[in-house]
Amino acid sequence: MPSKIYAQPAVEPITLEEAKLHLRIENDDTHEDSLIYALIAAAYRHCENFLGRALITQTWDFYADSFPLDGCSYLELPYPPLASVATVKYKDTAGTLQTWDAANYIVDTISEPGRIALAYGVLWPSTYDEIQAVQIRFVAGYGLAGSVPQQIKNAILLKLTDLYENRGDAERAFVTNTLEQAIEALLWSERIVPL
Repeated sequence: MPSKIYAQPAVEPITLEEAKLHLRIENDDTHEDSLIYALIAAAYRHCENFLGRALITQTWDFYADSFPLDGCSYLELPYPPLASVATVKYKDTAGTLQTWDAANYIVDTISEPGRIALAYGVLWPSTYDEIQAVQIRFVAGYGLAGSVPQQIKNAILLKLTDLYENRGDAERAFVTNTLEQAIEALLWSERIVPL
């Protein structure tokens, strides 16, 4: 089901200082800082995409064509960990956008992926028969950089090293492949595998 980012993370999980320390670059050497910032972002996005997780707090809009069918009492949201749900909106059978009262559902931030479950005795509302009739805005991520698990940060640093040291160097494919295996080994236990 489609999702669209509403509010980007405010920071990266790795600081410029952490990156330069890992790359063994003196902190006062600033001539490649803009490149390193860009590579931090690329390494971060690479690892986040592999994981299927949100690392730093960010807000997403999730869309579904309808609420769950066949008696299912919950709806899973992507990009764990789920922090909160801001709104659940849907087009009613007349095609009018409605905001569903939060008393009708329970937000499960413990399960991964997180989910919205029906409150006791509540049924999903009927929706207009069109695509993306359900719209859920939610907040996901571990919080700030200090809350991201260290093994994920280590994988980001390894990917950063690969991107920094192998800029356009096709002959280093073996080293890159070995590093990619190490990165995936660090990330695999935290990966959300889509079904």
